[in-house]
Amino acid sequence: MSIATENTENTPIALPAGATLRPLELPARADAGPTALIREYAEVRNRSILETTGREDDFLTPEALLTGLRSTAQRTRRQWYVERDGAVIGCAALDVLLDGAGDTAIMTVAVPQASAGQGIGRAVYEHVEATARALGVTRLQHWAEHHDDAGTLPVLEAPTGFGSIPADRSAVFLERSGFTLEQVERASALVWEAGTADHLRTLHAAARQHASDYRIVSWSLPTPAEHRDGYAWLKSRMSTDVPDAELGTPEEVWDAARVIEQDERIIRRGWSALVTAAQHIGTGELCAFNELSIAADEPTRSTHQWDTLVLAEHRGHRLGMLVKTAGLLAWRERHPESPRVVTYNAEENRPMLSINEEIGFSPIAYEGAWKKELV
Repeated sequence: MSIATENTENTPIALPAGATLRPLELPARADAGPTALIREYAEVRNRSILETTGREDDFLTPEALLTGLRSTAQRTRRQWYVERDGAVIGCAALDVLLDGAGDTAIMTVAVPQASAGQGIGRAVYEHVEATARALGVTRLQHWAEHHDDAGTLPVLEAPTGFGSIPADRSAVFLERSGFTLEQVERASALVWEAGTADHLRTLHAAARQHASDYRIVSWSLPTPAEHRDGYAWLKSRMSTDVPDAELGTPEEVWDAARVIEQDERIIRRGWSALVTAAQHIGTGELCAFNELSIAADEPTRSTHQWDTLVLAEHRGHRLGMLVKTAGLLAWRERHPESPRVVTYNAEENRPMLSINEEIGFSPIAYEGAWKKELV
């Protein structure tokens, strides 16, 4: 399948309420900074996140956002912005996943509250879906956080049997658009308190009693050459071993070159990242890993815990607890100003949630993972 690598459609699309949808133009040079338009795009994106979640955890600076807008060997990316009276009032994105058959895409449409309820979001969604179809996509995925502050909305149960979300405005919109709820993810946070480090040391010591055949290895990006192949294998397994419900996410194929590309992208983004892994002493195989990251120039922001995985054939040795506690303790020494750590897990991933709960993570929000088959 042949897919263009950047935004190539230049024709503006008329939207309701006097708005216009336009493709987001990226700087011609990969090392160029964000334009004024991209700064507006980032501001609208962040404002929409704040209105939706009440948190700034997923805010990105224009500079950091720009590094994730360009297409890569693994993803074809398209972005649009909604303009009215010379101002950006909405944004949208489509990421086509090129692993597998290249027929799965993740879509996002964001219209802040000031411009909501005018049919703009619906029209933008229809254009993004049409673009996806034209690119050969047959499966759309979307993630949305759902809230019911008053506690009066009906509840939608995940078909996995684990977790539920309120049928808020976003959920109703997605259902009417043909999406089905496939999975519920829990957002959790660990707040650093006076006794947190001591608690982690106790848990780590207990985990080590079950993991005498393993050692901890860790690195800051870029990944050392001796660990690239092992890390690549762990990342590949992350796409197959973590609960995916019926979302149909394609298996990712990682090698050392893909690890290098990922590391370079994160570094260009201006983020610090720490990988903590468990290595089998007898074979040298990397068997479990945990990732922590933060914007390097924003040390007081929340830390993000990205991927964590224990290979199935090495489970039963408390390696999940081992790598998480080791990583968190090392991270705290390097980034003492970050007040908390935020992470996401599928509600059916009880083994990992149990570890998080024992560490001290508490639920802060619930997210729906939605799918639409384009038939």
